Amino acid sequence: MIVEADGDFRLDDEDATSALGAALAGALRAGEALCLTGPLGAGKSTLARALIRALTTPTEDVPSPTFTLVQFYEGEGLSVAHFDLYRLTSADEAYEIGLEEALEDGAALIEWPERLEGRLPADRLDIEITIEGEGRRARLTPNGAWEGRGFEFRS
Repeated sequence: MIVEADGDFRLDDEDATSALGAALAGALRAGEALCLTGPLGAGKSTLARALIRALTTPTEDVPSPTFTLVQFYEGEGLSVAHFDLYRLTSADEAYEIGLEEALEDGAALIEWPERLEGRLPADRLDIEITIEGEGRRARLTPNGAWEGRGFEFRS
């Protein structure tokens, strides 16, 4: 079913979070970003890992970029950079480690985008994940080229 990339999505378990990530991979385009916010343990990395594996291979090694700050992946027709900005102290640092180049060459997944201090990419899908009991809720907010876009997803 095609759903609009706007609004709330209930994610009952880790598999549902992974399914959302894989579904969004099919709608992501070069020059765009997915900005993931939420508390530690909410599922940002789970969603990112599923998206990257959907773009590359199901067995792709996808470590968290918490300490490396960024990991680059070559997908079929789309390269993607996975940024974890948690340890950054300024927005300039994100651009120093290649955010602008990543968007020129492909797409970007950005965990902790609030560290960009208002310098977010214009064409992005903001995804806020909150913990609700045993499950999660993902609130999708489209910006720029994401506005009005749908994607294939069965919740």
